[in-house]
Amino acid sequence: MSLFNSMRTAVSGMAAQSNALSAISDNIANSSTVGYKDAQAQFETVLDQNATSEYESGGVQTDIRYGVSTQGTLETTTSSTDMAINGNGFFVVSNGGQGTYLTRAGSFVPDSTGNLVNTAGYQLQGYKINPDGTTSSTLSTVNINNQTLQAAASTTGTLTANLPSTATAVAANTPGTSNSTSTTYTDKTSITVYDDLGTSHVMDVYLTKTGNNTWEAAAYPQADASASGGFPYSSGGTTDAVATPTTLKFDPTTGNMLNTPVTMNIQIPGGQAGQTVAVNLSATTQLASSFAVTAGTADGNAPSKLSNVKIGTDGTVTEVYASGYQLAAYKIPLATVESPTNLTNLSGNVYQVSQNSGPMVLSTATTNGTGSILADTLEESTVDLATELTNMISAQRSYEANSKVLQAASDLLGDLNRLTTN
Repeated sequence: MSLFNSMRTAVSGMAAQSNALSAISDNIANSSTVGYKDAQAQFETVLDQNATSEYESGGVQTDIRYGVSTQGTLETTTSSTDMAINGNGFFVVSNGGQGTYLTRAGSFVPDSTGNLVNTAGYQLQGYKINPDGTTSSTLSTVNINNQTLQAAASTTGTLTANLPSTATAVAANTPGTSNSTSTTYTDKTSITVYDDLGTSHVMDVYLTKTGNNTWEAAAYPQADASASGGFPYSSGGTTDAVATPTTLKFDPTTGNMLNTPVTMNIQIPGGQAGQTVAVNLSATTQLASSFAVTAGTADGNAPSKLSNVKIGTDGTVTEVYASGYQLAAYKIPLATVESPTNLTNLSGNVYQVSQNSGPMVLSTATTNGTGSILADTLEESTVDLATELTNMISAQRSYEANSKVLQAASDLLGDLNRLTTN
């Protein structure tokens, strides 16, 4: 090996260690960066294919690889939009429609328009869930703008109670057939329904025993009750009940209702003509115990503002409104590739699919080998400072050794020059 080859080899060694030091410095600088994967300098020999001596000198070169598949430590946070992936997969992000990228950095917050963005400004992508419960097939930016929930009219409800089997039957003037001060009934409860504008209406539901194992259910709007809080109900001169009396028949042996399902159709006051809510009474029983209501609810909601966001392990983004109503808004997918280590690393802690990595495949979290999404959690950097400082000292010593080889070869060349000039 000639002295010139020795110098070239030493220079390649210095360059390789310089690259290694660059990777180490990047790692140390990003030791607190969310979702950062440490860079690793891998060395490989380089031979001079044109060498004419017995020994084929060459040198060394580096290839920087990132530990993309390494799981970072998971740290709990107080932000409901912070997310971490426990297992395989990447979040899909966009830089404003100019391309899609992959990242493990899940420190997302809503920007001024409600779009979820990470610290580098990349927008989180997901599938929008339509009002009918179906999911869009096209990715779009996840937006949780502080919007007002639209009102929804009630359409269905449930009323479940136990009716005392020992109650005395009411012979006449029962609710539904009578709406006067002399109206008599057995028990009373209420249920809240909503009209098209989201206005709530409390409906007084009367349950009256009319014979052996036979009851009737009828409903009146509580707002139309008399000053005493009961009969007669009157609104604009109208004194009819808003629910035609519904007959309930029970099995005397089991106490369960016969001929199920049994539904009471209540007309919603203030709603569009013919707007009703179907209240299911089928689970009501008649047992030898006191009157007790175990369920009395209807769907629908009043307009209310967004108060919180919940993210499930499967990536479902649920908007929680001040009224307590919850709406599934987006489904966040996870992306996988055949060879994660061959992804192209870009600024902003994101990766781009390359020819060597294979195409991006989108899946629901926890399926097809993907991990789960953890809300209120961040994945810490995989950098170990103790290891990096050790590697830095090793690279520094190797750099110094290569520089000494270069200096020695230079000194020998100087000696040769002096010999030839003398």
